Amino acid sequence: MTKLEQMQRIEECGIVAIIRANSSKELFDTAVAIKNGGVDAIEITMTTPNALQVISDVSNRLGDSVLIGVGSVLDAETARAAMLAGAEFVVSPVTKPDIIAICNRYGKVIIPGAFTPTEILCAWETGADYVKVFPSSGVGPSYIKDIKAPLPQIPLVPTGGVTAENASEFIKAGAAALGVGSALVSQDLIDAVDFATLTERAKILVNAVKSAR
Repeated sequence: MTKLEQMQRIEECGIVAIIRANSSKELFDTAVAIKNGGVDAIEITMTTPNALQVISDVSNRLGDSVLIGVGSVLDAETARAAMLAGAEFVVSPVTKPDIIAICNRYGKVIIPGAFTPTEILCAWETGADYVKVFPSSGVGPSYIKDIKAPLPQIPLVPTGGVTAENASEFIKAGAAALGVGSALVSQDLIDAVDFATLTERAKILVNAVKSAR
C-alpha cells in the first residue's frame, strides 16, 4: 500500500481507533467489531503486551481490509520493527526527527505528536504527514481552530478527549482526522465480549465525522 493510499484510508474514515488489548485474539475481535461500524484505521499501541507479534498476527489475518498502525512509538528502532511486522502508519506522542526520517524512508505515514504552534510547525517541516495534537483533552476544538488559522496547510489529528459528543466540533474546527481511544474502545467492553456496543460506538463516531464534513 502506498503512502497516498494509507492517507486516503485515514482521511476517508476520519477516525483512528487507539487500541490496547491483552492478546491478538482480543485485538482481532475488536478490530472486526469497529470495522463493522465503519472504522478501519487502527492504532495498536506499543504498550500492548507482545505488541509486535500482535501487529503481525492481526495484519496477516485482516489484510488490507483494515489499516493497521502502531502507536506510542518513542524511537526509530521501534518504528522500524513495527513497520516490518506489518504497521502501515506510525504514531508517536512526541516529535523526533529520527522516527519521521525512518517512516519516510520506508514510505509509511508518520503522525508525530506536538502541542504548541512552534512544535506543530517543526513537526511538519521535519516531514510529518499529519501532526497529532496531543493532548487535546484540555483545550478542545477551539484550539484546533486557532492553530489552523495561521497554519492552514498542516493536517492535524487531535487526540485525547475526543468523544462522540465533540467529534463533529473537532472536524468543523479543521481536524483532518481524530484519534479516539477509550471513548470508542474500552477494556471493560472487551472483557464483557460486548462487541455489538463497540460496533455501535464506531458507527456513531463515523456518522459524526460525516455530518460535520
